[in-house]
Amino acid sequence: MLVVVNQPHTDGFRIEGRVPKDILDYVESKYSKENISIMNDDGDELLDPTEMDFYKEVKARQTPGGNLRFYRKLLKMTQPELAEKLGTSKQAISLMENNKRPISRNTARELGKLFNVSPHRFFGF
Repeated sequence: MLVVVNQPHTDGFRIEGRVPKDILDYVESKYSKENISIMNDDGDELLDPTEMDFYKEVKARQTPGGNLRFYRKLLKMTQPELAEKLGTSKQAISLMENNKRPISRNTARELGKLFNVSPHRFFGF
């Protein structure tokens, strides 16, 4: 990996080799991102996926209900099966998945345990 920092009115500097994450984080905290280029060993610039349009679009579409649907389908579980595990109705699951009913903190905790993920994935943003 190659990290190049170009500062106005200076020659800048380069860091080559395996750059530890803490060093990279430090460099990014000290210099604005537009002045930093990160390249792989072939000289191709590496892009931060969180800065790409597709990532921003996907992130904007994420909702607690969408996450619930994603994890339910990941486990190949039907709405009635999930409802039974949570002690609720299929209609309640449908309303939560469609963001028409908020997911309570207790339900989010149960979902987190069931899907082995952080309950925060099911809280409102």
